[in-house]
Amino acid sequence: MITVHHLNDSRSQRVLWLLEEMGLPYEVKRYQRDAKTNLAPPALKAIHPLGKSPVLDDGEARLAETGAIIEYLLETCPSAGLRPAPGTPEARRFTYWLHYAEGSAMTPLLLKLIFTVLPKRVPFLARGVAKGISQAMNANMIDPQITAHTDYWEAELGRSEWFAGDAFSAADIMMSFPVEAAGSRVPYGPDKPKLKAFLQKIHARPAYQRALERGGPYSYA
Repeated sequence: MITVHHLNDSRSQRVLWLLEEMGLPYEVKRYQRDAKTNLAPPALKAIHPLGKSPVLDDGEARLAETGAIIEYLLETCPSAGLRPAPGTPEARRFTYWLHYAEGSAMTPLLLKLIFTVLPKRVPFLARGVAKGISQAMNANMIDPQITAHTDYWEAELGRSEWFAGDAFSAADIMMSFPVEAAGSRVPYGPDKPKLKAFLQKIHARPAYQRALERGGPYSYA
C-alpha cells in the first residue's frame, strides 16, 4: 500500500491529487505545521533527514521530491494517460513543465515568502530595518520576477488549453502549486483570464476535490 507523508498547506497536496487521478489506493499520514513558525514538525525528520514533505512509501521504496514522486508513479502506472506519448512535442513540453514547476517557478515564490515574514522573525529593535529591506527586495527584485513568470504562464496557456498541450496531464498537477501560490499573493486580475480559468478547471475536477478531502484543509484552494 502506498503511504503519503503529507504536510498541511504544502506541495504534497499534488501527490494526493495525482493518486486520485490515477485511481490508486493509498494511505495519508498527516503532519501539521507549527502554528507560530509555520515549519514542519520534527516528526517528519524521522521519515526524511530534511524533514520535508511530500515523502512517499511504496513497499521498500521511499521517495522524496514531488517531481521524482510523480515520475515514479507515472512509471508504475503508465496506462493512467497522464503524460503525452514519447517523442512528441507535447512530451517535450511535459518534461519542461515538470521540472520548471519546482525549479524556476518556485524560486521567486519562496523568496517572496521569506522576505514577507522576515520582519516578524528578527529581534524587535531590528524590525524597522528588516521591514525596509523586505519592502525593497519585494518591490525591486521579487515582485517583478513573479510578474514575469505569471505573464509567461498566461501566454503559454494561450497556446493550448493545458500546459503540455490540449490534454490534461501530470504537468498541470505539478504547475498547480506555483499557479495557486502566486495567485494567493496577488489575485489574478482581468489581464490573466487564462490563469483564472486554469484554476477554476483544476479546482472543479472530482479527483482534486477528493484529494482535498483526504489531505485536509488547504489554503490555496
